[in-house]
Amino acid sequence: MTTDRVGLLAFWKNYDRRTYLKAAILADELGYDSFWLPEAWGYEVFTLLTEIALRTKRIKLGTGIVNVFSRSPALLAMTAATVDEISEGRLMLGLGTSGKKVIEGFHGREFKKPLTQTRDVIRVVRTLVGGEPLSDAGAIMHEYRPFTLNMKPARTRIPIYVAALKEKSITSIGELADGWMPIFWPYSELGRGKAWIAEGAKKAGRDPREIETAPFTTAIPLPGRMATDKAREIIAFYVGGMGDYYRELLTGFGYGAECDRIATLYADKETRAEATAAVTPEMVKALTISGDPLECVRELRNRRKLGADLPILNLPPEMPWPALKLFIHAMAPGADRKVSMRLLNQAVRVGGGVAERFGR
Repeated sequence: MTTDRVGLLAFWKNYDRRTYLKAAILADELGYDSFWLPEAWGYEVFTLLTEIALRTKRIKLGTGIVNVFSRSPALLAMTAATVDEISEGRLMLGLGTSGKKVIEGFHGREFKKPLTQTRDVIRVVRTLVGGEPLSDAGAIMHEYRPFTLNMKPARTRIPIYVAALKEKSITSIGELADGWMPIFWPYSELGRGKAWIAEGAKKAGRDPREIETAPFTTAIPLPGRMATDKAREIIAFYVGGMGDYYRELLTGFGYGAECDRIATLYADKETRAEATAAVTPEMVKALTISGDPLECVRELRNRRKLGADLPILNLPPEMPWPALKLFIHAMAPGADRKVSMRLLNQAVRVGGGVAERFGR
């Protein structure tokens, strides 16, 4: 594997289709490994990836992520095979469970046995894309008939990455998937997740070294305290405003007292501003890459030593295109450090209030 592979991830809220299309084309030209698009309750992601596929040449295109409930497993297989053919074998299928509120409240589907559903989706996609009858998939939740795809996929195996935070789900990645996509997982603790992946790989007779760790990575290249302040704001939002997922995750890594205080302060609108100040410097370092632009470039490389095989950088949301273009140039794989620092500092100036845009 190339040692400095980097992916880019667009932000789901207030998604600007034209801007991110330009970003993907530029990333393709600059040698980024992959470009990932989210899906929430706005644009439909496979159509967006098709548009990008027609305008790019070599960059891999990922779903970051699609949930395993709103489309049937077979429809996911059909859609993945179609986009993979259009992109000439460049699709990477990122999967996740989403949450009960979105699945039931927006999609109108029952949020039932998320781990089993994820495993079934992987098995069905593998079986159909591999040209085998669906009845041989080994699925648990439904009994399938021996259908096969009435097309010849561009590849017999499409890489599948799974966003997971819990031990059983991560172990399952080792059994069935090609990559793990952690988010807000402390970088120094990636080895714990890799150990669970290795357990799953051993069960399936697989080599765990073939399974990539591709963490969603928040990089905040801002001068002075601006970077730390913005990092604290982002962490406070995830801990206090995004349900119990990240609070439980970080509690398991020894940040329980900090998370309790942040969540308590965040829950009350009168004290919400204090939640940001309650985020400790240790949490900022563990969960983000933030600080002087040159330090961010250097730290991104250091994180690879901690187990990040393919860091996927979150693109700063709502950043004007001239500044976003500079950010993409600066963080590109193989970019000169001094040039990166100059470009990132320029991006901050061009952005005009870019500090307010990070983490929205």
